[in-house]
Amino acid sequence: MTTRCKEEKAESPQTLKSNAFSFQSSKQNKMSPLPVPEDIALQIASFLQVPDLCSLASCSRLWRELCGSDCIWESLVRDRWPSLELSDGSSSSSAIKKPMSMGWRCFYMELHNEKAARATLVVQFVETCSSSVSLEVGEYQKAMHDLHAMQFGYQDVQMFLFKPELTVLVNLLGLHYCINWLRVPANCVLKALESRKISERQVCVKWWKLGRWSHGFRMRDELLSRRFTLIDVGLAKQDEVLAVLYRGAIHEVLRVQICVADPSSPSWSCQSAHRRG
Repeated sequence: MTTRCKEEKAESPQTLKSNAFSFQSSKQNKMSPLPVPEDIALQIASFLQVPDLCSLASCSRLWRELCGSDCIWESLVRDRWPSLELSDGSSSSSAIKKPMSMGWRCFYMELHNEKAARATLVVQFVETCSSSVSLEVGEYQKAMHDLHAMQFGYQDVQMFLFKPELTVLVNLLGLHYCINWLRVPANCVLKALESRKISERQVCVKWWKLGRWSHGFRMRDELLSRRFTLIDVGLAKQDEVLAVLYRGAIHEVLRVQICVADPSSPSWSCQSAHRRG
């Protein structure tokens, strides 16, 4: 799947105000011709992102009508949610169908608000589960699958999960989702982390590994601990850790915990652990 590699502002789409120029005289309120032919103006508007498009729409009534065109907003919907299955009346019943009475701009706003509400639920789930210092891998995987089921796009992750005021565990969740599920190019992810000022935030992952058999005896289980930054994940320096998080507690791995890193702890450690009963 190809993913758009552009930085999006974290603001919600602005509501277009129809009375923006109500203070002007009736002569000024008359529609003035666009400075360029309409087809060229439409092409210009189609290159803009949502905040800039809304700003341009506030310039005049003509620009407002042009910037609200269905062809522009349909492209924005499909670009932001490329995996979204949109129904045309003949596709599967699981597809989302845009109401006939709703324009693409209103449909975009509705989807945006829906994703924002669902993102809040995921954030609350992670913060609640990790309130006792660490997050169990099963809970982490559930949150990851919830994002996939909600058909979150890359821009959704940037807007709702790449926030410095949220716990770094939510940041990691969004980053892992971008890498494993959305296949976002590394340079795009790194740029997003840096622009949100979260690239140096640190995470610690601990996992208990089943002791190996040697000469008919099983050795003690091992406790492995890895501390890393989000930028390390973006640079593919923590593929082993991501693999552990993806697989979870199965086969040779007995338990996996994710927590906010203690800066004073070593970046990597391995020690014997007593077997759990």
